[in-house]
Amino acid sequence: MTSSNSFLVINGVLSHSPPETPSVSVFLNNQSGAYTTTRTHNNTSSLLFWDRHLHRLSNSALILSKSNPYLFTSDMNWVSSFSSFSNWVSLIRPLVEESLCNGLCMALREKGFCGTEGELAITTLVSGNSRVCRGIDVYVHVGGYDPMVFGRRENGARLAVVGCGRDVAMAKYSEWVRRRKYMEKLRPPSATELLLSNDGDQILEGSVTNFFVVCRREMDAANDDPNEPKSKYSFEVQTAAISDGVLPGVIRQLVIEVCSSKGIPLREVAPSWSDRNLWEEAFVTNSLRLVQHVEMIQAPISWEQLHLKNSEKVSWEEKQFEGPGLITEEIQSEIMDRADVEGYPVSNFL
Repeated sequence: MTSSNSFLVINGVLSHSPPETPSVSVFLNNQSGAYTTTRTHNNTSSLLFWDRHLHRLSNSALILSKSNPYLFTSDMNWVSSFSSFSNWVSLIRPLVEESLCNGLCMALREKGFCGTEGELAITTLVSGNSRVCRGIDVYVHVGGYDPMVFGRRENGARLAVVGCGRDVAMAKYSEWVRRRKYMEKLRPPSATELLLSNDGDQILEGSVTNFFVVCRREMDAANDDPNEPKSKYSFEVQTAAISDGVLPGVIRQLVIEVCSSKGIPLREVAPSWSDRNLWEEAFVTNSLRLVQHVEMIQAPISWEQLHLKNSEKVSWEEKQFEGPGLITEEIQSEIMDRADVEGYPVSNFL
């Protein structure tokens, strides 16, 4: 089953099947609403962190309906009747799982018929511009996904700092897919992900990921002995705080929980590009990649150059990493263990 063999289910009814199904990016670009993306795990036997994704989807819908309702619905009277998180969870869950059940059944049947391996990516979107009396439309897009093997050098992320932070960062919504397109002209040819910053120094997150660095503490930097094992360094994991305007990603939260349980120092502060000489490791997270080590980061020498709106006219400086470090590997390993524990059986939908 290839990524083009995708299915789109709307309100429990198949809307598009291969080869007519639009890609996820086209689908999100054409449909407004709150959404979340996850995937299957262990050869499609379980769904990764499904309860966490449902809660994030419900919270995004609640935030949009209150703070920027035009991103979610045009029916203000209907929005006022769902004013609490519990209201949204009770509304969304049965409708989403009805569509998900049908989408998974068709995708798994296609996958079995084609004799293909790999996982399934699932994007669920809810919109308040409903065509039915129940108030919302539910869209579930299901397609093939081949997870990258963690740790391979060729699978490292190559990042470029090119754009400003999100609006309504607390919610994940499809309008952002359209808004981030303006940054694509600034993408250097080698970059696989774009990083967001409002000032060119404090790095917030990626366009589709959360961003972390493993940083030597500045007060100890002068005393570091390069011949000592890195485990002897005084370090901390850094990632921008939610209050800075970043998406509260599902895997981001898991990284925070893992660091707390493992005694790994973590501080919610936006990593500073000017302190990059202290960065020992870097990684990005989302619910498809889980944890991906960073190979290289590029940033413009002058933030003002981005106004040229052409990557070929921008002068870049780089920070390179050897590969996944010890801390990144430990966090990734623990998240994989938790994926097994928190996996939601796909058989429950069938």
